[in-house]
Amino acid sequence: MIRCVIRRWLLRGVSAAALACLTGCATVPYRYGAPPPDPRRAGPPLKPDEQIVRGRPHRWLDASDWIWPGSWLGKLLLWDRRVDSHEIGEETEAVIRRYLRANNLEHVKVRLNAWHVRDEWRRLGQNREVGWGWRYTLGVLSCLQYTLLPGRFFGGDHYNPYTNTVHIYSDIPAIGVHECGHAKDFAQRRWKGTYAFIYLLPLVNLHHEAMATNDALGYLLAEENPRLQREGYVILYPAYATYLGGGIGDFTPLFGPAFYLGAVAGGHAVGRFQAAEIAREPPRRAPESESAPPDAAPPPESAP
Repeated sequence: MIRCVIRRWLLRGVSAAALACLTGCATVPYRYGAPPPDPRRAGPPLKPDEQIVRGRPHRWLDASDWIWPGSWLGKLLLWDRRVDSHEIGEETEAVIRRYLRANNLEHVKVRLNAWHVRDEWRRLGQNREVGWGWRYTLGVLSCLQYTLLPGRFFGGDHYNPYTNTVHIYSDIPAIGVHECGHAKDFAQRRWKGTYAFIYLLPLVNLHHEAMATNDALGYLLAEENPRLQREGYVILYPAYATYLGGGIGDFTPLFGPAFYLGAVAGGHAVGRFQAAEIAREPPRRAPESESAPPDAAPPPESAP
């Protein structure tokens, strides 16, 4: 009897994983742009040469992905050694820059493998698009984590809504677009602090992650080449599945690992199936009035 119950739960975990991955469909046709922020709250837009900054190369820190076990786990779960690689290539930066421009995200800061504590705290204080009550509670905690547990060593690509900053440590364009997709999602919300808070509630983050995943896949299908489109499905589906498996596992501690691994396996299977459907053809570009031209931008500044 007990064996049958365990088997039933395992099957449910795998089935739920596949269904969850199917929710991460691309937004087609792609919707460009985000509503312009209130200049009284957001301040002036960032200049192209200051919007994306890079950390200075450091031999020991840049090898931390093979030291920190959390980075090993990320590489294994997504089956890609570029996760938390701490070496961001020019292609990843170029794709991120094109995405930001196409969606009018001129106030979003992007840090590529950078640890710039003073500027992060400054942005927390100046980001009046998030209410002061949220900024000086959860926002302060987020900046403390950034200060004391720097992603420059521990990795962990993410978007911080309290500072309106994207932090990238993986050399995977799809992940960069996905994290910027969170910034686009938040730009469309009136109550940004509340929207950030409910992300912390069990299973609610599946909505936030689905919004960013859908937008990232839609953008890749509309603007980028088939290789990056396939990579988007192969990476973002299992990445989304980690949130589903973790969320359901929180409610069933005994079978949590089974749900988690089943979800990730389902994500890989569905993602690879979707990627195989993409033909080797030029990207579907939007009309000129909707899409921003991919002009080259000045080289980014360096950040420690």
